[in-house]
Amino acid sequence: MDFIISFLSTPAVLLGLVAMIGLLAQKKSGTEVLTGTSKTIIGFLIFSAGGTIMTGALQNFNTLFQTGFHIKGVVASPEAATALAQTEFAFVTSSTLILGFIMNLVIARITPFKNIFFTTGHSLFFACVLSLILKAHNFSDVAAIIVGGLLLGFFSAALPQLCQPFMRKITGSDATAIGHFNMVGYALSGYIGKLFSKYKDRTTEDINFPKWLSFFRDFLMGVAVVMLFLFYISALKAGHEVTQELAGKIHWLVFPFVQAFTFTAGMSILMTGVRMFLAEITTAFVAISEKFIPNSRPALDVPTVFPFAPTAVIVGFLSSYAAGLLGVLIMVIFKFPIVIIPAAHICFFSGGTAAVFGNSTGGWRGAVVGSFTVGLLLAFLPTVLYPLYGSLGIEGSTFPNIDYNVWGILLDKLLNVFGM
Repeated sequence: MDFIISFLSTPAVLLGLVAMIGLLAQKKSGTEVLTGTSKTIIGFLIFSAGGTIMTGALQNFNTLFQTGFHIKGVVASPEAATALAQTEFAFVTSSTLILGFIMNLVIARITPFKNIFFTTGHSLFFACVLSLILKAHNFSDVAAIIVGGLLLGFFSAALPQLCQPFMRKITGSDATAIGHFNMVGYALSGYIGKLFSKYKDRTTEDINFPKWLSFFRDFLMGVAVVMLFLFYISALKAGHEVTQELAGKIHWLVFPFVQAFTFTAGMSILMTGVRMFLAEITTAFVAISEKFIPNSRPALDVPTVFPFAPTAVIVGFLSSYAAGLLGVLIMVIFKFPIVIIPAAHICFFSGGTAAVFGNSTGGWRGAVVGSFTVGLLLAFLPTVLYPLYGSLGIEGSTFPNIDYNVWGILLDKLLNVFGM
C-alpha cells in the first residue's frame, strides 16, 4: 500500500496517468498511448531538473545582491518561483492543475463563459500560486486541491471574457480569446487607451524602430542579457571577497558570467520540460472540449495578437521595462523590505501585449500609457504576497503576473477575514 500511495502521489506519475486516460479516451493506439504517457513523465522530470539548476543560481544571486546592496532582491519570474515550490508542494500543484483543467471544461459547458484555456504553462503557475496561498492558511492537501482547482477552473473560463471586447477589435473576430494571466492588466490597458480615443488612428505601426530591439523577442537571449547585467552589478557591489567565497576555484569575475548562463540554461531545460508534458496533457483535453462544449472558443497565448500590431509589442516592452526600473528606484528610495527586479521576458510578453490592447483604442499614446501602467503593477503587486511565500520557504523569486496577484491577494484577504 505504501508503494501505491507513493507511486500515485509522485507528480510526474500522476500527470502521466492523466495523459494516458486522455489518450485512451481518444482511442489512440497502444504505441501512441505509451509514447504520450512517457513524454508527460519525462517532461515533468526535465522541468524539475531545470528548476533545480535555476534554484542554485538564484541562491547565489540573492547572496550577492543582498550583501552588496543590503536589501532583498527578488527576481520576477513565475518559472523560477514555481520551480522553487516543487520540492514541497509539487503534488498539490500538479493535482490542482489537473482539477483546474477539468473544471474549466465544466464551467465552459454550463455557464456563458465559453473560453477553454490552452496556455497551460500559465495554468501551472496559477495552480502553484493558489496552492501556496491555501497551504499558507493551513488547508490540508485535499482541501487545497479542491478549492484551488475550482478557482483555477473558474478563472480560466471567466477572465478571458474581460478582454474579449478588445480582442474583437484587435483581431476583427470573436473566434479566439486571450489566454494569459495578465488579463486584468490587458483589459485595463484597453480602457486606458480609450482616454486617448481621439488619437486612435495615430498608431504604433506608423513608428519605425531599430532592428536591434527585436533581440529581446528571443526569450532566452533576453533572460541571459538581463541576468548577466544583474549578476555583474551584484558581484561588483558585493566585492571580491564575498564573490570569491561563492565562486570557489572559479575566478570571481568569471563566476557571474557562468552563473548568469547557468540560470539561463536551467530556464531552457525547464521550459523544454514544460512544453513536453503540457503538450501531452493539453492534447488529452482538446478532443474532449471540442466534442462536449459547443460554441466554445480557445483562449490562446499572447503571441497570437502580436502580428496585429508588431511595433506596439516593442513599444510595450520598452515602456513596461522602464516602469519596472522606476519601481526598483522607488522601492530602494522608500526602503521597501524587498525589491522586485523586472524580468525582461515578462516585460516583453506582458508589456508588449498590453501595448497592443492600448493601441487598439488609443493609438501609440494608449500603447505607451497602458503598458507603463501594467509595468508598474508587475513591479509593485508582487510585494504584497511575497512575505506569504517566504513563510513557506519560497524566496528569491516570485510571481509577477497581475492576475496571480490581484486574485491571490483577494483570496488571502478573504481567508484572513474568515479566520482561516
